[in-house]
Amino acid sequence: MAKQGYHHGNLRQALVDAALRLIEEQGPQGFSLSDAARAAGVTPAAVYRHFNGRDDLIAECARQGFEIFGDLLEHAYAGGKPTALKAFEATGRAYLAFARKFPGYYMSMFESGVNYNASPELARASERARAVLTRAAEALSQHIPENRRPPAAMFANHIWAMSHGIVELFARGKPGVNAPFPPEDLLEAGIGIYLRGLGLVPPDN
Repeated sequence: MAKQGYHHGNLRQALVDAALRLIEEQGPQGFSLSDAARAAGVTPAAVYRHFNGRDDLIAECARQGFEIFGDLLEHAYAGGKPTALKAFEATGRAYLAFARKFPGYYMSMFESGVNYNASPELARASERARAVLTRAAEALSQHIPENRRPPAAMFANHIWAMSHGIVELFARGKPGVNAPFPPEDLLEAGIGIYLRGLGLVPPDN
């Protein structure tokens, strides 16, 4: 079983895949570099051919996660079609879908304490994902009276925080936490309340 991830000499990716499995099972702080090496079927010394240490390995997991996350957000946003509001809501749903489908990536990105500036590649990937939300917020905010319009980055971060909170509380299947409504409904309602509070007139009404 341990050697399944290591094939065709792609040790670097095998270690990432092993780390992602361990993160899902034990959390981002619950495993060592030796554990990742064992899960990939190699010796701990072999890991250092590709990673400087455990934090470096987790940073690569996060980088790959942000690349996938950015692709999903771009696809969901679809250039702001069919309306700015629907495109904005779609990015929120994509956030929830990503957290559900890729828990290892999600935890490496948002729960590991990884420094997003650990590498230029990670910084670019994380900024690209944030930029999609900011662009969606900026397009939607054009429908808010200018004197009541928050900066697009603030707008985007409010929705990011709401999405993250709903994921953490209700979309991860944590023991003892029962969602009163589907997470998607909670997020849609939360976005609606937030936008009404800003005085937004939905562009498709």
